[in-house]
Amino acid sequence: MQNIISHLFTLSTLTNIIDILFVWYLIYKLLMLIRGTKAIQLLKGLSIIIIIKLISWFLNLRTVAYLTDQVFNWAVIVIIIIFAPEIRRGLEKLGRMPFFFPVKNEQKDIADNLINALDKAIEYMSKRRIGALITIQMDTGLEDYVETGIKLNADVTGELLINVFIPNTPLHDGAVIINKNKIEVAAAYLPLSESNAIPKKLGTRHRAAVGISEVTDALTVVVSEETGGVMITHKNHMMLDLSRDDYLNYLRAQLEPRVEKNKSFFGSLIPRSKKGANK
Repeated sequence: MQNIISHLFTLSTLTNIIDILFVWYLIYKLLMLIRGTKAIQLLKGLSIIIIIKLISWFLNLRTVAYLTDQVFNWAVIVIIIIFAPEIRRGLEKLGRMPFFFPVKNEQKDIADNLINALDKAIEYMSKRRIGALITIQMDTGLEDYVETGIKLNADVTGELLINVFIPNTPLHDGAVIINKNKIEVAAAYLPLSESNAIPKKLGTRHRAAVGISEVTDALTVVVSEETGGVMITHKNHMMLDLSRDDYLNYLRAQLEPRVEKNKSFFGSLIPRSKKGANK
């Protein structure tokens, strides 16, 4: 037993474990980066080709195997071309990531500005029962849904959010999508949830908010047109009839940078517990 333990805890074994964990971490981050984009469909297509390759190898189908080999030979170039936006976005995120020094207070200032703008808009629309659907991109890309909306690329302000959702205006139907403190688009279409757990009294906006939370990690705020109630959906959780303190606390917990996030790139490799209980 001692010999087995001594072999398991050699420097070579620990190096291999770290190597494997790091590769799995990179694969996980890559999947999170392309989730919710068209790139995930390409990944599914490549998976089908791999399955066909395995079947052709097992059944000795030489022509099929030759064709799949040609696909793999050119796959690297094709992937670079098709995945160019995702690769560029990933490199930009890597470039902004702190390796050794803490992130400055800029991230907190940006988060506070976003939360204040949301609070101003939510309070105004809730009192006047103006329906609203606001989705905030987190780690998962929302490009497929951004493409369905009308491009704005404007700084987030409470006044702009209120104007967007004023009834009988061209942009009030659909969702506003916010990314990096910018309103990317308005009037975007989100996937509707088919969940039976959603109360029947809730309308299309609420189903769209739940739907986007089922397929991405986006945080979505809904203001009910019927009651003025505020709902937040996030990671397939639905929080109904939130008070001002409730939604502000949740927004701060999710949007403001935590201390652990500010340490370094290497600190991000260590799992951390998530603060803030879902209501």
